[in-house]
Amino acid sequence: MMRYVAALTIALLAVMLLPRANFSQGGQMEASRGVAGGGISVAGWTGKIDAKEEAAGLTLNSAKLAKEGDALHVVTGPAVTYWNPANKATGDYTVKATFKEPKYMSLNNHPHPYGIVIAGNDLGTDQQSYLYCAAYGNGNFIVRGFGPAPFQMNGPRGAADPAVNKAAGPGEPVTQEIAMSVKGDKVECSINNKVVASYDKSALVTSGKLKSTNGIYGFRFAHNTEALVTGLTVTKN
Repeated sequence: MMRYVAALTIALLAVMLLPRANFSQGGQMEASRGVAGGGISVAGWTGKIDAKEEAAGLTLNSAKLAKEGDALHVVTGPAVTYWNPANKATGDYTVKATFKEPKYMSLNNHPHPYGIVIAGNDLGTDQQSYLYCAAYGNGNFIVRGFGPAPFQMNGPRGAADPAVNKAAGPGEPVTQEIAMSVKGDKVECSINNKVVASYDKSALVTSGKLKSTNGIYGFRFAHNTEALVTGLTVTKN
């Protein structure tokens, strides 16, 4: 019995000491790594890392947002959402941007997503709410949000769609054009000019999800991921 208790104690301690653990869509475990020279160097922009990343001792400076030509260069680090408080969208609108992962899976051992954020309210606080649609370089995508607790719109593992581009292999580039639209009573996600998900607004603007589809827009990256973001724009529908 004493040997059993000792073995159990050692096992529990090992789990508690695992550094900054995160799980991929496939259940694999990978630690979030701080980025050298991290922080935000783009005027007007700010961000927030996920609560579990903060609990592990990481900060916003553990990820990087910088200007590179006409692109915004993101390297994570912890999972993070970035936005400029001046970027607001109301009524019917479409927010879109192009994401280029220069070297697929260069910072991780499995696919990680990145994508568009809309409907941001109370961002940076413990009451924040927003919705995002993000693509993986393996052909999958997810639609998720915070309200303020995390919620999922297309399941814990997301879904595959032929519209989502696939990288030729690790270290190869892959590009996705991602858009989120509010049109009447519908909220849609499009990837590479195809609607891959559509929801009734009433299913999103409800308790535990969004406060409104009006709000700040930006983008979100999973941990240990790098991409260049170009053409972040909003248009009225």
